[in-house]
Amino acid sequence: MEKRVVITGLGAITPIGNNVEEFWNGIKNGKCGIDKITHFDTTDFKVKLAAEVKNYNPDDYFDRKASKRMDLFSQYAVIAAKEALNDAKITLENTDMERVGIIVSAGIGGLSTIEKDNRALVEKGPDRVSPMYIPMSIVNMAAGNIAIELGIKGESMSIVTACAGGTHSIGEGFRTIKHGYQDVMLVGGAEASITPTGIAGFTNIKALSREEDKNRASIPFDKERSGFIMGEGSGILVLEELEHALKRKAKIYAEVVGYGATSDAYHITSPSPDGSGAAKAMKIAMEEANVKPEDITYINAHGTSTHLNDLGETLAVKLAFGDASKNVMMSSTKGNTGHLLGAAGGIEAVVIAKAIQDNFVPPTINYKVKDEECDLDIVPNEGRKVNVEYAMSNSLGFGGHNSSILFKKYEG
Repeated sequence: MEKRVVITGLGAITPIGNNVEEFWNGIKNGKCGIDKITHFDTTDFKVKLAAEVKNYNPDDYFDRKASKRMDLFSQYAVIAAKEALNDAKITLENTDMERVGIIVSAGIGGLSTIEKDNRALVEKGPDRVSPMYIPMSIVNMAAGNIAIELGIKGESMSIVTACAGGTHSIGEGFRTIKHGYQDVMLVGGAEASITPTGIAGFTNIKALSREEDKNRASIPFDKERSGFIMGEGSGILVLEELEHALKRKAKIYAEVVGYGATSDAYHITSPSPDGSGAAKAMKIAMEEANVKPEDITYINAHGTSTHLNDLGETLAVKLAFGDASKNVMMSSTKGNTGHLLGAAGGIEAVVIAKAIQDNFVPPTINYKVKDEECDLDIVPNEGRKVNVEYAMSNSLGFGGHNSSILFKKYEG
């Protein structure tokens, strides 16, 4: 018998807030977390802006020895996971930790560690590469470190599907509980790729905006959009089997009711121009939830601020929703946070859970110039207080990976 799955905990560390309350208030107030890069010297770089986590000191969260053994992406993952688990009030007394699992994505993993130890290899020789190089850089250590820090003994893994990974992780965690394999899952993503090679690589593939005005750099669906802005941080959700949650009287943010995953089979970086792959993922999610397109109040778009993504996603929504696409509200919060790659789906799932809880649809900020090709209701500049019954989040990744999740207002 299939189980119902609900969201009972949220955690986030983002460019506009280092916990869920700060992050969500930043979203509601239209805060932009983009600014000049401080992580390294950008003198020789064409891209000068990113969305960094602000006022972060690892000593506030970890003892010195622990933080030195974790790359920044793992630190972010552990911080968000701890907040989510505390929020859910999951304890050894009310939950069997062997029935708790983790699926947390990262697009790249420990890129700053990779850069540091590669420099050591080239400049000082192989004996100077740190023994911690491998365990700090590999992508699975987001999940591994969470399990170690929190004593979680169920399945633990990391999905790597570029910018779709956070949403894939949530969807696969949903399925894991739905089919009875675990009672609780920590799901989402973490990323820390604002590094010289991260910025240079995405710049040279012509994915990043070179705009130096922070309020015109990440402008999804705006006709003047010129690429995305790199972000960093983590978003983690606690998913829980409904009866398990009710038994311990947990608060419930929303119910997870649908998940779709497809592949474009088209190109390594460009989305399918007709939007068919992304449309199919949305349709699968709605079919699983047994809802019609007109039932969906809000879509948190992948909305990266690249020409091809925003156009392709607009076409995909039209294809999946038909006439209902004229009425659905679809905004992108990447104007606030930049693009967190493998963590994007994590923080954006926090957004749709809070949108349902607060009956608030976030705006697409810094929107100025209408694009006739991106002609859906993108909630420009001002959020809306409306009843949010169903909310969807889309994530699309290099390699043609498409993922959509669908949350519903919880009813007993």
